[in-house]
Amino acid sequence: MPGEFASLKNTYFGAALAAHLEWLTFIPNHHEGYISLEQYEEIRRMIDENCRGFEKTGAVRRGPALLAGLFRCQRCGRKLTVAYSGVKPNRFARYCCLRGHLDIGEPKCIAFGATVVDARISREILRVVQPAALEAARLAMEKMNEQADAVLAALQTDLQAARYQASRAQRQYDSADPENRLVTDELERRWNASLTAVANLERRIHEHQATHSQVTDQDWDELQNLAADLETVWESQSCDERLKKRILRTLIKEIVVDLQEARGEIHLTIHWHGGVHTQLMVPRRKRGSATRTSADALEAVRILTLIATDEMIAGVLNRNGLRTGRGNRFTRERIVSLRNHHQIPVHNPEERIKNGWMTLSEAADYLGVSSRTLRLAAEAGEIPGRHPLQDGPWVFSRADLDAAPAQAIKRRAHNRNRKAGAVPNPKQQNLDLSGT
Repeated sequence: MPGEFASLKNTYFGAALAAHLEWLTFIPNHHEGYISLEQYEEIRRMIDENCRGFEKTGAVRRGPALLAGLFRCQRCGRKLTVAYSGVKPNRFARYCCLRGHLDIGEPKCIAFGATVVDARISREILRVVQPAALEAARLAMEKMNEQADAVLAALQTDLQAARYQASRAQRQYDSADPENRLVTDELERRWNASLTAVANLERRIHEHQATHSQVTDQDWDELQNLAADLETVWESQSCDERLKKRILRTLIKEIVVDLQEARGEIHLTIHWHGGVHTQLMVPRRKRGSATRTSADALEAVRILTLIATDEMIAGVLNRNGLRTGRGNRFTRERIVSLRNHHQIPVHNPEERIKNGWMTLSEAADYLGVSSRTLRLAAEAGEIPGRHPLQDGPWVFSRADLDAAPAQAIKRRAHNRNRKAGAVPNPKQQNLDLSGT
């Protein structure tokens, strides 16, 4: 019957493995296995979580989105997916609820950028983990010591066996007939190979003991410091993103998310493993803010334009480690574009002279004091001065230098110089020039 055969051929038969609690007969530990029942159940749980499919978290994968697989939409109850845009290293991730739209044509629920939310959840994770960080560091060090001791014990066992083989090869060589060169040569080769194996194992044991001692004595304080400052470890470039995701999944069961469009906020409800819930409100990032130049760089450009050209400003910003919103170095062209976008006027030497804007050395000459005196007074707040960047120029106004506080500092510096005349040192010997 072709019809029935075609029907059976195109039919998918699936099988689901029932839990052992539903089995008719289950006798745990009936015989010794390769792994324990607890290990078996843990492995099955990990395999089940790593499977891709409906309501599955999925395995930990590469990518900048730390919370992939943990978000659930509050509006429709579906899992959120991750969408990437751009190319490395400037890839941007967005969490989107699109399953209803893709499957049955429902309207799209929510979508938001991953940068702000990942940073906020990371801070919450660090806040929760911080109290137990030192204890975790201690346990990690103990585990490292246990592993090192196990390796050392295994090496010592191998060394004992290698020494026995070397002793046995020596006895065989000594008992052989010296005239039978074919046998003695083979026994000598085996003896030398055994001695080489003994020497290699002794060298490995010495190296292991030296390395283990160095880790125990020198790295414990560093490990404690890192445990006390988890944020530095978390933000480090060497910290693997997959490790961060495993930590997040270990602590967080899922996160229910919704958008408050009227207030421009993202509402997060964190469901921790253990039944505790935490609610967070995260401001939603405005479009384009991820590639926006920082406020510090923009304010520095506004101030430095009073005394410096665009090319000089670019050099100062690069020297202080500032970058554009896309992570590029500043150039003259980029400074021009930044000024035009924010309507910052270009540097004009005539306007500078007219308005009386001066650098530190120019202001010191105008006031009649040393540059150090003026800088110390400005740092103490006695004279108004602008210093937008640590490794950059000062900006002073002629009006501020003509004011009473600046003139008082000028008089004080002149009086101090007048009083501090040359005083002979009684211990200094006189140079007799009468004979010349």
